[in-house]
Amino acid sequence: MPSEKATALVLRTTDWSESSRIATLWTREFGKVRVLAKGGRRLKSAFENALDLLTVCRIVFLRKSSDSLDLLTEAQVIQRFPRLRTDLAALYAAYYIAELLDQGTRDYDPHPLLFDETLDALQTLGGTDKPGVAAPGLRVARFEIVLLRELGYSPVLDHCAGCGGSIVGTELAFSAAGHGVLCRRCRSSQRDSRLLSPSTWQMLRELTAPGDAWRRCCSAQTRAEVRQLLGQYVTYLLGRRPRLLSYLGS
Repeated sequence: MPSEKATALVLRTTDWSESSRIATLWTREFGKVRVLAKGGRRLKSAFENALDLLTVCRIVFLRKSSDSLDLLTEAQVIQRFPRLRTDLAALYAAYYIAELLDQGTRDYDPHPLLFDETLDALQTLGGTDKPGVAAPGLRVARFEIVLLRELGYSPVLDHCAGCGGSIVGTELAFSAAGHGVLCRRCRSSQRDSRLLSPSTWQMLRELTAPGDAWRRCCSAQTRAEVRQLLGQYVTYLLGRRPRLLSYLGS
């Protein structure tokens, strides 16, 4: 069995036995991996507290050739996000990010850009060297946009997703089933379509571009609409409503 090294974010852990646990990790090098940490539940475990949820760690694991779990042999803490212990809105946002990575990605499908975006989002929400955000919804929205792009599900925003024609900013709708923005003529063809305000359309487009558009001041209504539309789209793609979505503010 080859030994592999990776930088990993702990997404989820479950008890396996009286002394061991299973961990789901999002790694920069390999994507999502599931490992068995033998002795991981012991008070004086070799992994100490490196397997705490939302901890970034350097890991070494033995990659199995069969469908069985990989074996974690080393885990050392690299980074934590201390503000998550005191900011409930930020904590829920971070849990939501972990849930999307766990439920929305496949094993051994690496996306280095998505890994970097994840750590930047968590650092903004819960780190100490970047200012936090009063309303984390737009920062999470930027993460969702990158996630959707990396997985090949970017919503169509610059033309009508139905007919492919040009769109006018005053007569738009958004449809999850239609995979994006619809013109006035096409919106009646999708039962889940909902009207899209020009300001929300503009914010969605800005979130797709590099930079910190999510820091831009906008109305509470625009933030709420962005949150509702992306939540609707993610739910459609996953086939179920994310458990933490209800706890996410705008």
